[in-house]
Amino acid sequence: MKKLINQPEDFIPEMLRGLYAAHPEYIAPAEGKPACLVRSHKKEGKVALVTGGGSGHLPLFLGYVGEGLLDGCAVGGVFQSPSADDMLTVTRAVEAGRGVLYLLGNYNGDKYNFKMAGDMADMEYDIQTMSVIVGDDVASGPAPEEGETGIRRGVAGIFFVYKCAGAAAWEGMELAEVKAVAEKAAANTRTLGVALTPCTVPRVGRPSFSIAEDEMEIGMGIHGEPGLRRSKLLPADQVAEELVERILTDLPFRRGDTVAVLINGLGGTPLEEQYLVCGKVHQLLGESGICVHRTYVGEYATSLEMAGLSVSLCRLDSELARLLDRPADTPFFHQLEKGGE
Repeated sequence: MKKLINQPEDFIPEMLRGLYAAHPEYIAPAEGKPACLVRSHKKEGKVALVTGGGSGHLPLFLGYVGEGLLDGCAVGGVFQSPSADDMLTVTRAVEAGRGVLYLLGNYNGDKYNFKMAGDMADMEYDIQTMSVIVGDDVASGPAPEEGETGIRRGVAGIFFVYKCAGAAAWEGMELAEVKAVAEKAAANTRTLGVALTPCTVPRVGRPSFSIAEDEMEIGMGIHGEPGLRRSKLLPADQVAEELVERILTDLPFRRGDTVAVLINGLGGTPLEEQYLVCGKVHQLLGESGICVHRTYVGEYATSLEMAGLSVSLCRLDSELARLLDRPADTPFFHQLEKGGE
């Protein structure tokens, strides 16, 4: 293990100390608890949005707390769910009179602890909560039936849910309306990735899996979960073709659709390679008669130093496109109104 750390057990507390030191204008610890991250300047009279999950995925989850996006985040250890108590602390801190919407990935620990936190918020503090569970990873199971969560994992595509729901809340929508926006964004988002190398969890001290120097794995999860297939390393264009084809047939996306594109680096892939793939993805979508409304490239949901990337597509209607275009300002994400207004 070759990392710039001190003691492995201090990795997350020390990381959080640096995060708060760097971004005091955006974030602060609720009730002095570093793992309970909230906006520095609370906005009253709006639906509050809360997320949470394991560390090791920066800027997911905590990097999207800020204006136009989320109001708080409960922080877990590396690849570990945050506690229900921390989720409750965040819920209490961000509630602004209109209820709290939980946005989380489809992982058992997160679901269990958020359910417990929501029940306690209701019973002990009379705070209304609702939840939307995101499972955008097409590699991790069959598509869920309508109205069901299914078993698919939540990965980088949760960014689109954060963005659209965050904008809806800032526009003043009611809790049920913001939930409906989040559900629509989640239902129309699909993600598939490719991993080239493993990553090393500091407290474990060894790679999370093994893969040969000349191999890649399509569909590997952000914690090293098995993917769809392992093969010899292919040229970038062929990788992009496989990712896009599987995504397009899964929803399915159709000629004439309008989408937002996210090319997400997993932590160890240079931006140059991400943009190379982006160009091919745009070409493939154009050949399929699909219009691209917005494109995002960079690290949005990583897996420590894992090399690889994922492609996410979110099918947009007029409402989702409008909300996606709204401005936002967080430690890791900044967007002006479309057109720079």
